[in-house]
Amino acid sequence: MRGSDSALYRLRVARGFLEEARQDLSLKRWRSVMDNAQLAVENAAKAVLALFGPVGRTHNPAPLLRQALEDSRLYGIDAEKVQRLAELAELLGFDVHVQTDYGDEFAGLTPWELFDKTDAAQALEMAEEAIALARAIVGEWEASKGGQQ
Repeated sequence: MRGSDSALYRLRVARGFLEEARQDLSLKRWRSVMDNAQLAVENAAKAVLALFGPVGRTHNPAPLLRQALEDSRLYGIDAEKVQRLAELAELLGFDVHVQTDYGDEFAGLTPWELFDKTDAAQALEMAEEAIALARAIVGEWEASKGGQQ
C-alpha cells in the first residue's frame, strides 16, 4: 500500500474503534470505551506515520511522531497538529492499553475497576480530537504532494 493509501486505511481503522467507543459509552462499558478510544488514537497517529512508510506494530507511536518532526519529514504540515497528536497518543498510549487488558495487579484492581464514566468521556473526546487531527494532517500532506506521492 502507498503511504497515502495506508494512511487512509489507518484512518478507517481509527474511525471504527471510535464508533465502538461511542457505542460502549452509551452502554456504560467504561473499560471498553477506554480500550477502543486508545486504539482509535493509536491508529490515528499511525495514519500520519504511514505517510512515510510501513508502520510497525507498536502501541506507542508518540515518540515516532516526534522523531518525524525532528527529522523534518513533515515538511508543509502544521507541526502543532502533529505535536498535539503525539500528546494524545502518549496520554492514551501503552499504559492505558495494558491497563484495559490486565488492570493494575499491584493495586489489585481489575480492568473494570480502573475506569469510570469521567475517564471514559475524556478518552472519547481525546479519540475524536486525534482523528480530526490525523485527518487534517493527512489532508495537508496530500495537498502538499498534489494528491500524489
